[in-house]
Amino acid sequence: MGPRLSLEEKRKRMMDIFHEMPEPFLLKELERIGPKQKGIVSQSVKDVVQSLVDDGMCHCEKVGTSNFFWAFPSEAAVKRKNKMIQLEKELAQMQAKQKELVDLIANAQLGREHTEERGYLLEEMMETEALWNRQQEELKQFKECDPVLMNRKREEAVMAKDAANRWTDNVFIIQSWVRDKFNMDMGEFNKFFGIPAEFDSV
Repeated sequence: MGPRLSLEEKRKRMMDIFHEMPEPFLLKELERIGPKQKGIVSQSVKDVVQSLVDDGMCHCEKVGTSNFFWAFPSEAAVKRKNKMIQLEKELAQMQAKQKELVDLIANAQLGREHTEERGYLLEEMMETEALWNRQQEELKQFKECDPVLMNRKREEAVMAKDAANRWTDNVFIIQSWVRDKFNMDMGEFNKFFGIPAEFDSV
């Protein structure tokens, strides 16, 4: 008794039968040929042939009350060629996608280097916010004081608030542009530029 064959080996040997004798076979003929020529036990021939039919490697046609099975060598060559073309196309698509991702990563790095101008803008924004907070505290102290002085303080506070909000809006505009242009997460943006999570318009 020969070695036990795996399903894949049985499928390969069954395809060899079809290619060596390119003609239609009845199942009972394959059950007779399989054990004699290829060492495929007759009880497994039906399942092996059906698996080939299911995978499109073998044809099955009912003629009258009988099922005929066949697979010609030329068909296998065409299928291999088509499969190779498909794989080459998928490979080209993957390579294009990889290049696109590499380019996106490279572009995302642009403009993220520390510059003097960016540092100055962030520093000025923080100073404006600090000024606004100080003036808010001063307003509380003058709440019961001279109305003229209070009005002046309020006007200064409004001006500081407007200035702070303008800078805040500028930051939001930059955030949106970076997010849309480079698909950058806002949490990563805020962390990189040192922007606190509670940052918002005042």
